[in-house]
Amino acid sequence: MTDDTDPLISGYHRFRADHWPQAKAEYEALAAGQTPHTLIVACSDSRADPALIFDAAPGQLFVVRNVANIVPPYEPDGLLHGVSAALEFGVKALNVRRIVVMGHAHCGGVAAMRNGAPDSVQDFVAPWIAQGTPVVRHVAETVDLAEVEQASEEAVVRLSIRNLRTFPWIAEREAAGSLELIGLHFGIAEGILRKLTSAPRFEPLA
Repeated sequence: MTDDTDPLISGYHRFRADHWPQAKAEYEALAAGQTPHTLIVACSDSRADPALIFDAAPGQLFVVRNVANIVPPYEPDGLLHGVSAALEFGVKALNVRRIVVMGHAHCGGVAAMRNGAPDSVQDFVAPWIAQGTPVVRHVAETVDLAEVEQASEEAVVRLSIRNLRTFPWIAEREAAGSLELIGLHFGIAEGILRKLTSAPRFEPLA
């Protein structure tokens, strides 16, 4: 990573030349600690970057990204749980005020829940997305074909919200009014966010 034609190195040089001089004091302050207001569980998809979508500055968002923005249920079994560890740190150590689960259009992980994971990603992706396969396939059987893609992506957001409430320290904070849970869906082509309402359905944000 030494060639200036490398997009990562070129981006770093732009960061140092164009952004760092104005942001230096902000980063120096952040070195003392972080106080993000929101924890976001988002997909790893390169087209749906929470920091860009929310025009967020460093230190404002605590972001957890994985294939298909899945929150697994609460299972304190001593095994390795990356998403759950991030949730515990964000809620109990950083005291975030809300958790957002953000799905997005044309999600490959959700498509794999409908159609099966490709043979090339059976070690980890296949068992990971299996968590959402039952709800996605149920949706596929109950909505019109033209609506299946978005409806299944929304179903995974709902599943993750339900699973968040299986964590006792999340459920307690939500009941006390100190933590809000929000479900969103981002339309890549049109750049519009839709929010899960109490109906429950997703409506475009004003």
